[in-house]
Amino acid sequence: MDALAGFKAAQREAWAHFAPLEAITTRPAARLVRFSGLGASHQVLDVACGTGVVAVTAARLGARVTGLDLTPTLLERARENARIAGVAVEWHEGDAEALPFDSGAFDFVLSQFGHMFAPRPAVVIAEMLRVLRPGGTLAFSTWPPELYAGRMFALNARYAPPPPAGASPPVQWGDPNVVRERLGSAVKELVFDRDTMLAFALSPAHHRENFERSSGVAQQVVQTLQKTDPARLASYRREYEALVAEFFDGNTVRQDFLMTRATKV
Repeated sequence: MDALAGFKAAQREAWAHFAPLEAITTRPAARLVRFSGLGASHQVLDVACGTGVVAVTAARLGARVTGLDLTPTLLERARENARIAGVAVEWHEGDAEALPFDSGAFDFVLSQFGHMFAPRPAVVIAEMLRVLRPGGTLAFSTWPPELYAGRMFALNARYAPPPPAGASPPVQWGDPNVVRERLGSAVKELVFDRDTMLAFALSPAHHRENFERSSGVAQQVVQTLQKTDPARLASYRREYEALVAEFFDGNTVRQDFLMTRATKV
């Protein structure tokens, strides 16, 4: 458990620089909210809410929204985003694997590219389903392993320090077969859909530099290799830019994602 706690502490610190990426996740947030089917007066939890793009979008529809994230800096940005939007959201600092809410407290539990970073899938999905009422809706967005973001996470994993024993790769949540197995008989009416997120950059190298400044995943790799193996860092950067180039066209990087929706039994 000490290794797991250290892993989470590193995540908490690394994701503190994510805020500049919120712009490209804003449209996907609206897509997830629409896909979930939530509306006014519903009790909604946004797990691993980051800067609050999903939470604020849901609140603007009249939902009663709670957002939870591991990283205080992102919650500060989320509070500011809610203030600007003129909506009320209840924000909590906390761990997706230990949600500080009563069982059955929410009509909808959502997560956009968030819960998948919890190291233990069985624990995080049990918690998300615990706080969801029977008949409530679970909906989340994740990255398919075979497309840009999934391959990017696999690339980072090859260069990063190994995770603690028992931690699962985030991209497994982008495989419908894995999702179906993990949700099992706890849900019904399981539905999948796909959409595209577009990131803008002037070149693959431009995209890589922006990502290194904002992504906790990339920062862990870069900070480690800068100190220990500059040649390996150069190799990582070459591989990263080659991957981006496969999805780069017209100053745009195409990032397709998977959406999952299910009803709790």
